Amino acid sequence: MFGKLLLNYMPGLQNLLAYDKSWLKHDVKAGLSVAAVALPVAIAYAELAGVGAIVGLYSCVLPMIAYALFGSSRQLIVGPDATTCAVIAAVVFPLSAGNPELHWQLTIIMTLMMGGWCLLASKFRLGALADLLSHPILTGLLNGVAVTIIVGQLGKVLGIKLDEAQVIEKIIALPGRISDSHLLTFGLSLLTLAILMVIKTYRSHWPAPLIAIVITTALVWGTSAQHYGIATIGGEGFQPGLPVVNWAAFQPGPMRDLVIPALNLALVSFVSLMLTARSFAAKNGYEINADAEFRALGIANIMSGLSQGFAISGADSRTAVNDSTGGKSQLVSIIAALLIGVVVVFFTQPLQFIPVSALGIVLMYASWSLIDLRGLWNLRRRNKQAFRLAFFTFGCVLIIGVIQGIGLAVLLGLLQFLRTVFRPSEHLLGTDENGMIHSLGNTTDIKMVPGVLMYRFNSPLTYFNVAYFKRRVLNLVDGAALHPKWVVIDAVACFTYSDISVLATINELKRDLKSRQITLILAGRKTELTRWFKDSRPTMNDDNMLLAPDLYLALRFIQSKESVSESESGGDV
Repeated sequence: MFGKLLLNYMPGLQNLLAYDKSWLKHDVKAGLSVAAVALPVAIAYAELAGVGAIVGLYSCVLPMIAYALFGSSRQLIVGPDATTCAVIAAVVFPLSAGNPELHWQLTIIMTLMMGGWCLLASKFRLGALADLLSHPILTGLLNGVAVTIIVGQLGKVLGIKLDEAQVIEKIIALPGRISDSHLLTFGLSLLTLAILMVIKTYRSHWPAPLIAIVITTALVWGTSAQHYGIATIGGEGFQPGLPVVNWAAFQPGPMRDLVIPALNLALVSFVSLMLTARSFAAKNGYEINADAEFRALGIANIMSGLSQGFAISGADSRTAVNDSTGGKSQLVSIIAALLIGVVVVFFTQPLQFIPVSALGIVLMYASWSLIDLRGLWNLRRRNKQAFRLAFFTFGCVLIIGVIQGIGLAVLLGLLQFLRTVFRPSEHLLGTDENGMIHSLGNTTDIKMVPGVLMYRFNSPLTYFNVAYFKRRVLNLVDGAALHPKWVVIDAVACFTYSDISVLATINELKRDLKSRQITLILAGRKTELTRWFKDSRPTMNDDNMLLAPDLYLALRFIQSKESVSESESGGDV
């Protein structure tokens, strides 16, 4: 019993226990490829997050193993991510005030908080939050983050200092400082870029970032280029070995400033992870459990924090490498994590010669793939509302920063959603010559049923839109060319849950229609509506309001009533 319960919480372990031995060759090859890509990228993203380069490797080992056991995706690789690191830097840099030890401590705490938020969300089954950041918001966010990262690396690539806080200020300051560029640093940056471009052009399946870093590191080590002003990660406080964070002097005050940013980070990371996981799951023909992914992301981040690393998410580039090299299971993550662990323990010394400018180029190269300004602009033709939301997000990230930009974009998206719920689309319904119900206006063949106003309100009724619903029904009734005897509401579209304010307002609508000698019929959800009205105990009278199983039976009932009335009046209606 306990084993079965454990496997329910660990879908990755369940998949590994059903491992097919024929996959081993593919998984070993994919694991080597993923490790080759993850090593330089993790070090580069550590620089972006503002912590020591070796911390990027700490953020790979235990988190990758944890996700392999708890995740439901067979292909997803977790690790440092451009958006995640940009968010961490935006939050922690101001709080640490230039203190690298405090910066690392706050980064670890934010990572643990993020993991806690993810576990809490999983507990309450909030996997549906993956849909909160809409496609337009993500399009604008990824473009904004990519531009932010590229501009932020220009100083390292040119060998100059750009201390301005925001992207716009950096861009404005750049022309005046280009003349101060360090030529050797810039030359090494160009060499790194050339290596990346040549490999991409002629050997696209090779791990270009790893090769570029190995070549430039060997060049720096062999020529003692550090003495000529080329900065290396060893020259910026590189400490080989296992993590050594000193918590003795830590003051917990800044922790309160991390709670909400950690929540934002959890949401952004989860959405990014789910987009990658879902796309590769669809390609390989299996399903993703969103709540399990929330739990796996939370555990992976807690493992990262406990190993002194920083927040991680789904890594789309490394996942693509895994899939393209034939990876079949999460054994790939375990193999890659063990290889990175070997480097952390035994081969950290050579890493201190990695040039900072080469890492900057690797980051810019990786971020360039996130830029899709053409896709952003194409939204203008397809959906202007989506384009405005995406462009607003893009502008906010560039002008006021990543965290504030995400917050404003999510707020605007929610306001747009609320506007849709407050004032949804609506349809008057009629029938064709075969008696089939359709929306009026689609074709000239659809006619209103004489004496009947059929109405569909395309949003769930709730306390903040039911007054508008009532007003629209009465306006339509009063504006009708022929005074209707019946108002039929499509209850399936708008009555989705019991709301006492909604039921009370329907009671008022029923009374107002009665004063106009009109009978109200709610068509659809008859069982639920009967129970809801009975529980809320409004004044019910069959002469005032009727409930029908669906629109067709409502029309049949009306026709039978009209036939009875016609026969009783001797043929005159």
